[in-house]
Amino acid sequence: MDFFRKFLNIPEQPPSVETNELERVIWSIDDGIVVYDQDFRILFFNPAAEKLFKMSADSIIGKSLQAREAEKPELRVLVQTLFPSLAPVMISRSPAGTWPQVVDISFTEPTLEFRVTTSPLGGAESGLRLAEGSLRPAESGQAKFLKVIRDRTRETAILKSKEEFLTIASHQLKTPITQISWALEALNGDKELSEANKEIVKGAFSASRILLKIVEDFLNISKIEEGKFGYRFEPADITVFLNQILSQSLSQASRAGVRLYFDPPQAQLPMVNIDAPKLSLAVVNLLENAIRYNMKDGEVIVKVEPVADKPFLKVSVKDTGIGVASEALEKLFTKFFRAENAVKFQTEGTGLGLYIAKNIVQAHGGEIWAESELNRGTVIYFTLPTDPKLVPQREAPAQ
Repeated sequence: MDFFRKFLNIPEQPPSVETNELERVIWSIDDGIVVYDQDFRILFFNPAAEKLFKMSADSIIGKSLQAREAEKPELRVLVQTLFPSLAPVMISRSPAGTWPQVVDISFTEPTLEFRVTTSPLGGAESGLRLAEGSLRPAESGQAKFLKVIRDRTRETAILKSKEEFLTIASHQLKTPITQISWALEALNGDKELSEANKEIVKGAFSASRILLKIVEDFLNISKIEEGKFGYRFEPADITVFLNQILSQSLSQASRAGVRLYFDPPQAQLPMVNIDAPKLSLAVVNLLENAIRYNMKDGEVIVKVEPVADKPFLKVSVKDTGIGVASEALEKLFTKFFRAENAVKFQTEGTGLGLYIAKNIVQAHGGEIWAESELNRGTVIYFTLPTDPKLVPQREAPAQ
């Protein structure tokens, strides 16, 4: 307690109620808390950190740690946490150059999964301003940093177990469902069947295709969430790419009584680096939603245009359908979510399509969002970078 008070310049007498409360929280919190200076000298090490790194605060406080000390078995995990780029696996969860910095790091031998949040403490660098009478920032120039380390090993293991079960189950289901679909498709073309039996076969075949799509979605989600979807980016003309997808969706739109249009760009657009099969999956999901939740004699308009003053193209899919309530918009791209009016309009659906689309767009270095008005339609927008440097070099597991 005294050291904590000293390094944050908290007056020794009398301690404030706020200070005592903060100290109690920091000493009892389940997350590891490590404070260090610009020379990576350890200044504070709470009991949870002692448990995580299997070392006492007395043995490490005051020591300056260097990257090369990751070779020491007893310091390896702590040093790789201080220098996340040294960890076996590091995934950044926040934009570069912003505070706090959040990274997920994984270790082997032992198997550990940490989420590490780093924030500056005091000094001009942090821009930290604390209220009068509470903890005071350190003197100018004395840069200090705080890391909050959350041990996610158990929850990650549980999640992986669920994903493995889902993957295995989906793989086991896919083969027999595919064989059933083929058999039903063959029967569907049998001219000797009575009209009644043809209707039964037709309904069964349609149901098998829906079931197969659900299984494929589950498999795709498992790969996405493991960071193993396997992207391969190549330069592409986005106008040609979208034209091809729209051509494939015309028959579905026609059956639904919906007109499908492409509003082409007025000028030649820059090339984009995409994984065509993966991005096709995302765009098809957007189009299927726009068609399914549209009104009869409605329309879907797809448009692509450059983003002003930014190295991005913006694609929009606009429909004249049932729309989405404002309170549901923020949940639209979450897994298994379906808006209340969508469930009433179309009882069938898993709420997976937009979640998959979101992750595919983000893996391309873009963003996705929606604007909507109930009973007036929805517009889904997504961006794609024209600068290849903005495409993530490494596939990251979904958050």
